[in-house]
Amino acid sequence: MTEGDGTEDKVGYRKPPASTRFRKGQSGNPSGRPKGRRNRLPYDAVLGQIVTIREDGIQRSVTAEEAFLLWITKRGLDGDGFAARAMMTAIEQAKAFGSIGKGVEKIDMRTVIVDPGSVSEALEPLRMARKVDRFRETAKMMLEPWLVEAALARLGSRRLTVEHQQAVVRATRTPWKVRWPDWWEKSLRQQVD
Repeated sequence: MTEGDGTEDKVGYRKPPASTRFRKGQSGNPSGRPKGRRNRLPYDAVLGQIVTIREDGIQRSVTAEEAFLLWITKRGLDGDGFAARAMMTAIEQAKAFGSIGKGVEKIDMRTVIVDPGSVSEALEPLRMARKVDRFRETAKMMLEPWLVEAALARLGSRRLTVEHQQAVVRATRTPWKVRWPDWWEKSLRQQVD
């Protein structure tokens, strides 16, 4: 660029001198990215981390990969169809690679049913009960007042014993909001109010 053309370059913000600009067709990174670098997701770095899990109250350290497989297996055994299909796919892939039965630690998997017919998992979404501590998986559940009232209305002419009444009051999240029936023990009503 010459001064006589009237096309002189001004140097300044976002206008580098012409001698230092990249030439047309020339790469700004001539050596380029090394081959094989960052063209795969970092599964090994994430799944290889050591995490602590608790089984039957005993803590142990396992890889994140093993913890995930244990979790998805538990969900599949609990009846989650998506998790069961995902686990079956993982098993088929492991069979295809020949990693099943060759130097793999045998894992004794057991399902421990704490309370047969437990409906705790359904009570919260249905807003029938609430956990006292929502951050603990094993937290105590408390019944909602409307549910207690509905259950008492279903009793009809039957009456609860004083011990059963005390148990109902202790299990109710906000017992002072319940409209207790006329036959309810007076001393229990006074404790609540």
